[in-house]
Amino acid sequence: MKKVSSVKNTRVIGAALTAAAMLLPSARPAMADAAPEKGIVAFKYLKYEDQQKDPSMDRIGVNAYSVRAMAPIAGKWAFDVTGTYDEVSGASPHFHTFHRRLIDGVSGASKMKDFRHAIDAGVTRYFGQGSITAGTSYSQENDYISRSVSLQGSYATPSKNTTFTLGTSVTTDTITATGKPEIHGRKHINAYMLGVTQVMSKNDIVQINLGRSIGHGYFTDPYKTEDKRPEKRNFTTLMGRWNHYFEGPESTTHLSYRYYTDTFGIRSHTFSADYAQPLPYHVTVTPSVRYYSQTEANFYVPVGPNELLTLEEPTEHPADALYYSEDSRLSAFGALTFGVKVEKRFLTDWTIDFRVDHYVQRGNWAMSGNPDPALAKFSADFLQIGISREF
Repeated sequence: MKKVSSVKNTRVIGAALTAAAMLLPSARPAMADAAPEKGIVAFKYLKYEDQQKDPSMDRIGVNAYSVRAMAPIAGKWAFDVTGTYDEVSGASPHFHTFHRRLIDGVSGASKMKDFRHAIDAGVTRYFGQGSITAGTSYSQENDYISRSVSLQGSYATPSKNTTFTLGTSVTTDTITATGKPEIHGRKHINAYMLGVTQVMSKNDIVQINLGRSIGHGYFTDPYKTEDKRPEKRNFTTLMGRWNHYFEGPESTTHLSYRYYTDTFGIRSHTFSADYAQPLPYHVTVTPSVRYYSQTEANFYVPVGPNELLTLEEPTEHPADALYYSEDSRLSAFGALTFGVKVEKRFLTDWTIDFRVDHYVQRGNWAMSGNPDPALAKFSADFLQIGISREF
């Protein structure tokens, strides 16, 4: 299982691109594939820019580098390891993020720079009708450490048309805060996943996954001035996928829907689609689109009159409120992501890929909930470049 969301704004990267895999024990395909015949070595670079309309309000920039190696062993085993390094810089808001005319960018945000090192490793044993994968991961920033272990198994019926998948993971995070020695929290999450994949025809595959996560510990963001969150957060997800192959153009569509709900009161819907079209000279082009919508958390505090008229730090939550947050990520909003990936295979064993995504978020794009009209519009750009070789 991948690292869960950090307390800082940098984790919007994962939310924008991989929210559909949030807190699932594994993002591995549910089909019980045979042991791989070839190994692979791959490198990937990701650049992220989190933007506002006012260029001086650019908040977060990220450069991330990852290296992956997968090797088959004795025809029945496979070892897979990925190492990641990323550097983050920008301004992290203390509370609400809205138009610069309403609040000063310096008083309302702190400059930050951080580095993260992470490693994910897994070993898989393949059988005639299934597989078992054991994994572990470790991630460290200057104020955040995450450790997890996971186990996933799959079983295919004798016809190979139906595959059942069961997975679990345990994640423990340690949270501190730069400049705040009194902050030292821990967070623990147990996650479970049950899935079934069904071959509907020679051109269609359908998959349904049900996920449940139980978390307790420190969920508050220590860098937000007005932030106090419950010490329990449970998640439930239901995801459906449909892959269809078109024989004429030899292309494939991938459609998915994901429903998410948690004990913070957030409910979200995610719709995504992509279309992979092979072209001459071993080139594949894959355009994609994704729509995401969520309601606000039960304790989210919208922009108040004091914030609209002054530059003072906000004090709009009720004095006797048990929990409250002015983190705009907990507000109601909708978001669209448009992207395209180009992949080129050459020299038999080499593949290069290039991908760009543009993310746009607006409060009034939410399907339901109560959007905060005073929050600023938000957008971000992603660039990914990768190269891999089979051996």
